[in-house]
Amino acid sequence: MNNNRDFSKEWEELQIKNDFLFAKVMRDKEICIALLERLLKIKIMDIAYLEEEKTINLEYGAKSVRLDVYVEDGGRIFNLEMQTTAIKELPYRSRYYQGMIDLNSIEKGAKYKELKESYVIFICTFDPFGGGKAKYTFENLCVEDTAIRLQDGTKKIFFNTTDYEKADDEDVREFLRYVNGEKSNNPFVQIIENKVAKVKTSKEWRREYMTLSMWEQDIMDKAREEGLEAGREEGREEGREEGREEGREEGREEGREEGREEGREEGREEARVEDIKISVRMLKSLEISSQVILEQLMEKYNLTEEQALIFLQSA
Repeated sequence: MNNNRDFSKEWEELQIKNDFLFAKVMRDKEICIALLERLLKIKIMDIAYLEEEKTINLEYGAKSVRLDVYVEDGGRIFNLEMQTTAIKELPYRSRYYQGMIDLNSIEKGAKYKELKESYVIFICTFDPFGGGKAKYTFENLCVEDTAIRLQDGTKKIFFNTTDYEKADDEDVREFLRYVNGEKSNNPFVQIIENKVAKVKTSKEWRREYMTLSMWEQDIMDKAREEGLEAGREEGREEGREEGREEGREEGREEGREEGREEGREEGREEARVEDIKISVRMLKSLEISSQVILEQLMEKYNLTEEQALIFLQSA
């Protein structure tokens, strides 16, 4: 089913905004530290990788969270995400990520003061809030007196690559330009670009990407084919039935035509729903995380996160 896709060519043409490639590049500790320092305007001495593409799942049946880059420097935890799908639920996702990070980072029975300072950072290839800013930083503060900050040690930061020219730091501005798909001669960006080229020479990572891509494509192709066939059969049957009924009332020929059309339309919609359900069941059977399934449903079927979640829970 995936013969129409050239996965080898896709690998060669991958850009930094691809989350698989981005996570691999960020495995370079010096680059990861340098990027975090520039994005957050802080100094970081060293970092420890808690786990690449970390999946947090606190208990059986809980909603899992897959994190692209998840590191700490002792007293602080940094979660860095590449976000290419514009969804209105993104603020809620950032809230969920931060909550799960807190629960995952503190031992059961430990005191609240042992919670580490945490940063959840999204690099978006769109403007997440429509304000035309290159950077949006959120902290908890008092509504009645905005000078009073809660100081709970949490920050949520969203970068918008489409308005990169408004970033006040040159390296950040050029990095966002680069993520946006444009060329940059900035020395820091050149370091990242060289690392991208080096990652692409890795046979192991190339094989991993191609395997995951083909696996995902095969699942989607099979689910789509089964869903379409079921939909065609249902559409034909409904079309015949509705055609007969309407034909008796308005004329046999006209009724058959209208019935067939309505049957086809309903069949297509039912096929789409069945297609989605089959996709969810197959992805679950392969033990793919709920978060990955949600992202794939939203991208493949143009669903909102709420709609995708309904399919995920009902399948």
